Amino acid sequence: MRKTYLYFMALLSLSPVLSGCSKVGDKATSMSFIYIVTAVLSLLMLVGYFALIRKKELWFIVLFTSVFVVNVGYFLLSVSKTLEIALNANRIAYLGSVFLPLSMIMIIAKVSDIKFSKYTVYTLGIISALVFLIAASPGISDIYYKSVSLAEINGVSVLIKEYGPWHPVYLFYLLGCFFLMVAVCIHAISKKKLESGSHVAVLIVAVFVNISVWLLEQLVKIDFEFLSVSYIISELFLLSLYLMIQHQEILISSLQKKITAAQEKRREPDHNSPRFMEQCNYMAQQLPHLTPTEKAIYDCYISGMSTREVLAEMNIVENTLKFHNKNIYSKLGVSSRKQLIELASAIKDMTKQNKADRI
Repeated sequence: MRKTYLYFMALLSLSPVLSGCSKVGDKATSMSFIYIVTAVLSLLMLVGYFALIRKKELWFIVLFTSVFVVNVGYFLLSVSKTLEIALNANRIAYLGSVFLPLSMIMIIAKVSDIKFSKYTVYTLGIISALVFLIAASPGISDIYYKSVSLAEINGVSVLIKEYGPWHPVYLFYLLGCFFLMVAVCIHAISKKKLESGSHVAVLIVAVFVNISVWLLEQLVKIDFEFLSVSYIISELFLLSLYLMIQHQEILISSLQKKITAAQEKRREPDHNSPRFMEQCNYMAQQLPHLTPTEKAIYDCYISGMSTREVLAEMNIVENTLKFHNKNIYSKLGVSSRKQLIELASAIKDMTKQNKADRI
């Protein structure tokens, strides 16, 4: 698992630490082949997640799928030859861009051990779906883009848009997602939901790099959609944090099992101890004092019958069996059926040994 951490961190160090949620299709670039690379890489990561991660998480599946979808959208947009194809590619890119922040919120909450109610999750999902429908409206309605046309700049197809009155909805949606991510991070840190400083550091980087670069892209014109690369970096950070926490949980679970096994071992009776021998002798002396019914139930127990089988064999109801159990345990000096069976087995072995010694 440690090698996995090193692999992710090395991959992150080789990637440009840039991330953000910029307007889909606003920037031109002559490097459309990079969109192909990022689309293939995001597909490989999606396939790798299913192939390598045993315990799948729904929101990680949404995250990896969204990254792949948005990169496919960017690539298709860059090579579109008609406005209709370009608008469909734009819709594909927005589909990934809208649901990706939602998946990040849920993953951050997951790794921070913060649980949202079903109502909250459904509400956020509905809001995301409505934002996508608004962003996907160009070509059908002019609420998001008043007008849109297709142009080719430096060999790459680009949508030339005039924004409509509802275009700020997507901006407010992203700001709301960022605010919620920050709020979850602050809550997790203040309540010490994360176990180590490294967990906190990775979570902070995964969130604040997105916010910083998104703000940078709003202020500085960059002729490349860094979102295509940044989303891959974001999922690497979050997956790395998830694997770190999962590894820690495995270690804790293993330690708890060892502690439980040690406790169980200490609770096992020492058959050679004076206390155990005294209990065996007492029980052997008390067996003749059992009533015929109690002796029959006792024989059923030491033969390995279950409660249901004893009820059927004795033709009695459960309350009657409980009454007889109370009397049997009291007479024999035991507190449970397990102890009764252990002592009965030891008495049987002692009887056989005594007979063998006399021979």
